[in-house]
Amino acid sequence: MAEILSLREAVERFVHDGDTVALEGFTHLIPTAAAHELIRQNKKDLHLVRMTPDLVYDLLIGAGCARKLTFSWGGNPGVGSLHRLRDAVEKGWPHPLQIEEHSHAAMANAYVAGASGLPFAVLRGYQGSDLVNVNPRIRFIQCPFTGEQLAAVPSVRPDVTVVHAQKADRKGNVLIQGILGVQKEAALAAKRCIVTVEELVDDLQAPMNACVLPTWAISAVCVVPRGAHPSYAHGYYERDNRFYQAWDPIARDRETFIAWIDEYIRGTEDFAQYQAKLNGETQQ
Repeated sequence: MAEILSLREAVERFVHDGDTVALEGFTHLIPTAAAHELIRQNKKDLHLVRMTPDLVYDLLIGAGCARKLTFSWGGNPGVGSLHRLRDAVEKGWPHPLQIEEHSHAAMANAYVAGASGLPFAVLRGYQGSDLVNVNPRIRFIQCPFTGEQLAAVPSVRPDVTVVHAQKADRKGNVLIQGILGVQKEAALAAKRCIVTVEELVDDLQAPMNACVLPTWAISAVCVVPRGAHPSYAHGYYERDNRFYQAWDPIARDRETFIAWIDEYIRGTEDFAQYQAKLNGETQQ
């Protein structure tokens, strides 16, 4: 059953060095505030998992929190490369980074298999793909009923999944609206789940067929307004395109990147203080 906690307390209690951690959210509702808190608490040796890793994982990798990344596609959407990810893979800075690359379909199926308690996922795919040559964890099996050759990948079963959502009720049930990625599957596949939300309400007023994560699937709910910035939260605020553009020169240079996280993340108490500092600088 979910507890209502501060993000600091939730990360301190539920994320441990060496854990497999999935931060999920697709296009919007990306859990940026949680990534910042992992850096503030100096979490180490994490195996990060995410479909389409973007700025949140560029931050975590550059800050030295990661030892491995399991993913499908990675980049600064609409801008270009993730420079901290590239630096770790190509030059081992700040630490060498193992990578396990999959297709989107394989990652989605791997989460579903994890949520189902299965050891692997089966899908049609990877026929003729070069990913098979660089990822030995992609295997092929024969269907026992049709003889068809199918691809198999290990299930994803994180120690901790973190997602962002619009709101939660006081019992810890969470409502997610708008574009969905694999938040539901990632939450159900995990041993522990932290959800940051825009607000806490008495009644979710969930529309028909909305995605509701039940309290029994969640370890902690943390109220963090604008916790998905610079991505957007459907119904709450828009995407901050300028931040994505500004990130490219910040992340491109090691010293500039370290100075930025030292000032804006390690140098702030929480995401609210970070936002105040960021907005103050922007307005000058």
